[in-house]
Amino acid sequence: MALKPKFSIITITYNAASVLKPTLESVASQTYANYEYILVDGGSKDDTVAIAKDSGINFAHIVSERDNGIYDAMNKGISLATGDYLCFLNAGDAFYASDTLQTVVDAIAGEKELPDVLYGETAEVNDNREFVRMRRLQAPKELNWRSFRNGMLVCHQAFYARREIVPMYDLKYRLSADVDWCIKVMKRAKKMINVNAIVVNYLQNGISLRYHRKSLMERFCVMSRHYGFLPTVGRHIWFVLRAVIKR
Repeated sequence: MALKPKFSIITITYNAASVLKPTLESVASQTYANYEYILVDGGSKDDTVAIAKDSGINFAHIVSERDNGIYDAMNKGISLATGDYLCFLNAGDAFYASDTLQTVVDAIAGEKELPDVLYGETAEVNDNREFVRMRRLQAPKELNWRSFRNGMLVCHQAFYARREIVPMYDLKYRLSADVDWCIKVMKRAKKMINVNAIVVNYLQNGISLRYHRKSLMERFCVMSRHYGFLPTVGRHIWFVLRAVIKR
């Protein structure tokens, strides 16, 4: 019997009225129907929640209240989710195509049990929803928890984790808890599958880009925690040399 997993799509918002519609439209257009949609809003002062409610989407949950940052909101989404896989689709991001979820499901058609992680590629788009480039770091053919020593090779929004094995996000990280979370998931995962497809359009204006230096410092702390301080220092020296060579 073909596997037909349920996806819990979780969108985190705060004053996102200007970018939310493409996200909602990409969810509503999915040809694969076995999903629930959860919106966790941080108490927006604009029309974010009204836009969601007027979208015609049958949300499983819409929560709007103050939170302790994006990862606290993501933890709320995890607590509300009932699906087999979690799919975080931030405001402004969108599924790559209307058949994205179906493509993901088709990639595990030969499996007898649900893999722990499904992952794919990421396309970057601008504010006009125009394609800019493919994400610089590409998803590897095979993934394990050590893979992120070379950077976050899979975008958070292109990383679908089985709900049963996920931890909560560590709130001591304000900008890079998603890196820590993905590594923890991979440590628990027994099987991970590259779906060999672009699964998300990533909007190039995320919070980590606006606080780039602090984000990199946090990411260094995350990598040191999982991979060791000295190996992480060595990797970052190589990252710098590689960037100089490519110039």
